[in-house]
Amino acid sequence: MLINAFRSLLSGGGIDWLSVFSQILACLFIILIVLPIHEFAHGWVAHKLGDDTPKWQGRLTLNPLASLDPLGSLGILLFGIGWAKPVQINARNFKNPKRDMAITAAAGPISNILAAFVGMLIFNVIRLFAEFLPWQVRLFIQIFFSYYVSINIMLAVFNLLPIPPLDGSRIVGAFLSDRALYTYYRYQNFIMIGLFVLLFSGVLDVPLTWLQNVVGGGLQWLANLPFEAFGVL
Repeated sequence: MLINAFRSLLSGGGIDWLSVFSQILACLFIILIVLPIHEFAHGWVAHKLGDDTPKWQGRLTLNPLASLDPLGSLGILLFGIGWAKPVQINARNFKNPKRDMAITAAAGPISNILAAFVGMLIFNVIRLFAEFLPWQVRLFIQIFFSYYVSINIMLAVFNLLPIPPLDGSRIVGAFLSDRALYTYYRYQNFIMIGLFVLLFSGVLDVPLTWLQNVVGGGLQWLANLPFEAFGVL
């Protein structure tokens, strides 16, 4: 991510400005388009399951201004991990609070997985006409989609971690007793601090990278399948 470019600049190394420009555009696309879709997915599913809280708060919209979080956006630009302004959900409005909360939580990461998949399909279509494009344009497109897809997969995998307040904790919560669930969320602030310590220490790099590769590999196989079937890739 861009933090690597800053490190290279501070150490006196060179900077690939085409790569930096491609990364910035990919990150801005994530911030202004994909993160609002992620939050809209939460709100829309909650609305369909009986909770109108997102609707009352004006969050059933794709307007990026409704979801923009400055610190979370900076995280996307620098590290490829960030967040938008969360949609508020009131589980008491659900017929089955635990189950419906889990479904609502899963909608966000699923939207990122679908966004990554669509990006792969678009890139495959562009590849069919790549020979007609200047090499600088081909390189820009390759870098842009590489970051766009990787950030989406990273966001999906990260959000599915079973750690409060991430979406994965809501999914796991569907299988916990009320007492266990209370304890689970009672210490969520301490758990989240521990998560960030593990992230910045690099302890989670290997398992997260492995999960991203598994998800990315599966999506790439699916995205290539229709093109390979017709022998165009």
